[in-house]
Amino acid sequence: MFGQFNKLSIGLFDSGVGGLSVWKEALKLLPGHRFLYFADTEYAPYGPRPEYEVVQRALAISRFLISKGAGVVVVACNTATSAAISTLRETFNIPFIGMEPAVKPAASLTRTGVIGVLATKGTLGGSKYHLSLNKYASDIKVVEQVGEGLVGMVESGITYGKEIEDLVGRYVSPMLENNADYIVLGCTHYPFLKEVIEKVAGTGVTLIDPAPAVARQIFRRVREMDMISQVSGTKVRGVDYYRSCYNDTMFYSSGDTKVLSDLARSIVPGISDSFFESVDI
Repeated sequence: MFGQFNKLSIGLFDSGVGGLSVWKEALKLLPGHRFLYFADTEYAPYGPRPEYEVVQRALAISRFLISKGAGVVVVACNTATSAAISTLRETFNIPFIGMEPAVKPAASLTRTGVIGVLATKGTLGGSKYHLSLNKYASDIKVVEQVGEGLVGMVESGITYGKEIEDLVGRYVSPMLENNADYIVLGCTHYPFLKEVIEKVAGTGVTLIDPAPAVARQIFRRVREMDMISQVSGTKVRGVDYYRSCYNDTMFYSSGDTKVLSDLARSIVPGISDSFFESVDI
């Protein structure tokens, strides 16, 4: 079922389907690799949950992915990275790659001296985010907004329409009123709302999605571990490429797999139902 060149799998997990935005970018750099994706749909969203609960879920999912052959695990969730990645690295003897708040590029590129950060409550309250603020954005204005309800919309398969435009508008408006010219997407679910956010924000505002940078870090790490497949190393784009390698990913969910399969197929058309499995962990 899986690519013949891989020594170990690359595991990714998120509170739900948002981490597919990272998987999509990783596919471009690592064709031919075996990926394992876990959507913790039953517990999404993580943002409002207490930190200890997010840590326990991250531990359980990581154990599951490692048992399936993951040699490196990507915490493709900003909230889980903030809450759990230190514990994961202390607990397991494999590399963990987390989401970095993309404050640095926004702060370095802004022309107005104002940036917006759209994220979950857990991410905005996390130490990694505040370290980034202190290090890279101490001399600019940062307008923060908790995107309450946005993760739930994506998890319900709603990524366009008036309802979500109105909700996005509620969060983006304060950023525009303060003259922000860059908006950081601080949740892996939000890139699936990119078109809506761009429509609401209008021209003159640039969105920063951290997924491509995380994909580059995944590539660097698996190269260091001698996990690179014979066909990796060249960035490939296009639906034909995705169709050619879709069978190198197995998808798991703690809940229903419908939205997960629908969104995955919007990236890689034609994935068989046999690659999606609900598991109870």
